Amino acid sequence: MDPNPTRAVTAGSRVFRKPFQGLRRGLEKTRATLLGRVREIVTRKVTFDAATLDEIESILIASDMGVDTAAQITETLRGRLRGERFSPEDLVAVEHGIREALLAVLGGAGTTAADRLRGKPHVILIVGVNGTGKTTSVGKLAWMYRGMGKQVLLGAADTYRAAAGEQIAVWAERAGVELVRQQHGADPAAVAYDALQAAQARGADVLLVDTAGRLHNKAHLMEELRKIRRALQKLDPDAPHETLLVLDANTGQNGLAQAREFLQAVQVSGLFLAKLDGTAKGGIVIAIRRALGIPVHFVGTGEQFEDIEEFEAASFADALVAREETA
Repeated sequence: MDPNPTRAVTAGSRVFRKPFQGLRRGLEKTRATLLGRVREIVTRKVTFDAATLDEIESILIASDMGVDTAAQITETLRGRLRGERFSPEDLVAVEHGIREALLAVLGGAGTTAADRLRGKPHVILIVGVNGTGKTTSVGKLAWMYRGMGKQVLLGAADTYRAAAGEQIAVWAERAGVELVRQQHGADPAAVAYDALQAAQARGADVLLVDTAGRLHNKAHLMEELRKIRRALQKLDPDAPHETLLVLDANTGQNGLAQAREFLQAVQVSGLFLAKLDGTAKGGIVIAIRRALGIPVHFVGTGEQFEDIEEFEAASFADALVAREETA
């Protein structure tokens, strides 16, 4: 972690959006699982038949893309590959087929963080289960928005975990942003209300409200998030303007279940996929998008402030299928 917030923020205005380099690094394990095994098939000169397609489909499923997406990709390949045996040209066709299928699910260019800014302050509620890297992701977002030249304020509405207040205070100090917090055990909705009131009074551009991690299947904890939303809306009927669900990419298909429950409870508008650099299951992005239609807005690709990127479908597809020699 860079101990100098000024230097980090200055760097942020230039480097926080690296649509290929960071994603490529973050998807390294997923790419190795996916293309490495496909290339192994080519090396073995496996006859292109139904069994070969099944093998490719299994590889795709192993990356957590989901059964439906894997089937869609293999059907695309069925029409592309005509030869009896694989060749280098067939491998290129496989890669193009995977890329096109990914883009078909993920859609075209999405909105950027700057595009989504509305209201003053623009209120972003951050939710997720325990251990997903949520507070770390909040710190990265604060650094990123400050790097965009925005005045940022953090609201520490995680009042249950003993070390939560201290942890987010460290992130706020390092990012060079202000923090509103109360004592341990305070009402999270009251903290969120005070944070928005302070953000309005200070003319902040962005308010990030960090909430306590909670199990997605605990109804009373989900109700608490709804209470926080109601508290924010007393001061701004449109708040929160965004609700970001932080998912740990390592959870794979369990992340889909988490996303579904949070979506029903708190109207999730986008995802922050954290710890992408530590998983071989980056395909969960596609599975969630296909099943729930929730866009991925950000990905975390490391432990440093600058290891955050705005998600781009084309860059994701390129990073997932890129060959080493084209890096």
